[in-house]
This record gives sequence, structure tokens and C-alpha cells, in this order.
Amino acid sequence: MTVLINNAGQALSQPFAKTDLQLWQHMLNVNLTGTYLCIQAALPDLLAAHAKGHAARIVNMASTAGLKGFAYVSAYAAAKHGVIGLTRSLALELARKGVTVNAVCPGFTETDIVRESVANIVAKTGQTEAQARDALVAHNPQKRMIQPEEVAQAVMWLCSDAAASVNGQSIAVDGGETM
Repeated sequence: MTVLINNAGQALSQPFAKTDLQLWQHMLNVNLTGTYLCIQAALPDLLAAHAKGHAARIVNMASTAGLKGFAYVSAYAAAKHGVIGLTRSLALELARKGVTVNAVCPGFTETDIVRESVANIVAKTGQTEAQARDALVAHNPQKRMIQPEEVAQAVMWLCSDAAASVNGQSIAVDGGETM
């Protein structure tokens, strides 16, 4: 099996009125253009794997922000919506070429991005770290941070033979936040 997992991401927070072109472009470059560039680089190997009878998978890391959006991260949300659109388009384009393309959309996950978000909320609002974390998980029915291992399990499943017919999907790993 030949697999590409696009897992780069960065989320910078700023009200839209204060989001300058540099921040906007940076978020698109990291979160969307990076995904495009990796797929462009890996696609010949993915197609060659299929030609040799091997399965080929692309899994793009998106976000719940790409499914519904969030205030103060419009550039990030726009980029992640773009990742989902790219995922769906490529899934259709590559389906007959033996490559499945899917996205995983984690909710707030215990990662550096969330730790930076918590620190930013604390600095800008004066809330405690616990209050900031509670605010981030407020819309998650389970009221908890998603763990990286939970996201990894979804990615591993999408790369398995069991998911051979799953194509063009955006799988939310978010405790029910986006249902």
C-alpha cells in the first residue's frame, strides 16, 4: 500500500477586520497550498502503486473548522474548507485510477495548535487556562479534548483495506460537535 498523509497545519487567530493579506496568505500556504504541493509530489508514486496492483491512499488533515467555521480564524477555516473541496474533487478524479482521497476533521485536539490557542485566549482575555480549555470544548457534547491517538486511529482505518470503498469523505473526529 502506498499512502500520503497531509498533516501539516497552523491556526493563527485574528478578527477578520484585522486579518491582513500576509496572515491570510500564510494560512492558505500552510494549510491548503502545502496539501496541494504534497499531493502533486506524491501522485506519480500513488498512481504507479495502483498500476502494480497495490492500494493507494491520500488522507488530508482538515478540521472541524473546515466543516463549519469558527470566529477569529477565518483564514484558517477558509483554508481547511479548501482542503475539503480539494479532497472531494480529487476523490472523483482519482477514483478510477485506484487512489482514494479522504479527509479527517478533528475537533479541538490535544496538540501544539490547541496549546497555542489556549495561551492566546489566556493572554487576550485574562481567563485561566482551565477556563480557556473549557471554552474550546464547550460545543463538544463529550466536553473533552480529542486525543491525538483517536485521530491517528481514524487515519489508519482510512489507509486500511477495510476502507477501500470510502472515498471523498470528511470524517469528523470531534465528539459529536459537527453532527
